[in-house]
Amino acid sequence: MSITPEPEPAAPRPALVFDDPLDQQSSDDTDRGWGERPEGGDSAADLKRFLDEKPPHHP
Repeated sequence: MSITPEPEPAAPRPALVFDDPLDQQSSDDTDRGWGERPEGGDSAADLKRFLDEKPPHHP
């Protein structure tokens, strides 16, 4: 006689949310992150930022 293990209970499925996503504020709706620079930056950090943000047509 073989004993079969009990099946694992299924994980609950996430609830569906039918809210209007346009009613929520997005990160684009704020001024946070628009050109602010971290406090206490040094010249090495400035050079890194310049090189990271340099347009591709500037060698």
